[in-house]
Amino acid sequence: MTEAGQELVHLVWGKKAGPRGLADTIFCRWAQGFVFSDSESTALEQFEGGPCAVIAPVQAFLLKRLFTSEKSTWRDCPEEEQKNLLCHTLCDILEMACSDNSESYCLATWIRGKTTEETASISESPAESSHQEEQPSALAVEELGFERFHALIHKRAFKSFPELKDAVWDQYSAWTNRFGVLLFLYSVILTKGIENIKNEIEDATEPLIDPVYGHGSQSLINLLLTGHAVSNVWDGDRECSGMKLLGIHKQATVGFLTLMESLRYCKVGSYLKSPKFPIWILGSETHLTVFFAK
Repeated sequence: MTEAGQELVHLVWGKKAGPRGLADTIFCRWAQGFVFSDSESTALEQFEGGPCAVIAPVQAFLLKRLFTSEKSTWRDCPEEEQKNLLCHTLCDILEMACSDNSESYCLATWIRGKTTEETASISESPAESSHQEEQPSALAVEELGFERFHALIHKRAFKSFPELKDAVWDQYSAWTNRFGVLLFLYSVILTKGIENIKNEIEDATEPLIDPVYGHGSQSLINLLLTGHAVSNVWDGDRECSGMKLLGIHKQATVGFLTLMESLRYCKVGSYLKSPKFPIWILGSETHLTVFFAK
């Protein structure tokens, strides 16, 4: 695995991640795609505990996109409209994550049929190489494994947003099939920039995904909600014993509330409590839920 690949793995899973350091069950729980419910056509399903840290923000932004569209209705959404909604939503989050310090928009994908020696981890690739890619969605998580998956990740960079949009639509099957959630999470991280994220996280040694329990950190949730991987939910920055603690700097598009505030463990600021759209993610001890008003 290349140095860039190791940096990504350490940021997401921790430095002990690997065949002996990360439980296979944690990786398997995160290995799912963005799947629409059969009973609620605009609802995304979650199959195991953990990936709600990515699925819930995507669901919230999907509802925002839905409510701002005159033609769409959240009760009845045909398959083609589901595709457009999801792809628009993923583009919205990627655009938000692309900071001034980001070099380009990035998508993470992987190529089937290559050995670890043939394909460098997080290898650079121009956008033109997209026609060479295949979607290995039929491979079981157990067959691929943690190490093999990360050995075959392929990074594609795009200089313009229109190029990114075309690629997101072309990769629709990758987002909806197995590994789609992880591929999108890695796309956001690579677009934002690993160093940019490290500079925002309060404790850079704390991984975005807990390697023991598999839940996403507040930094991960904030990254997908606001484009900034800060560890706190209050308004603005604070100082404590000479240490600068980063918070939320402007009104969020969709909001965040937590039951932890009722227990006085934290206090959510108005930028997250009063978002631009009446859509919130509610955090409990074990799960994230999306609710909205219309």
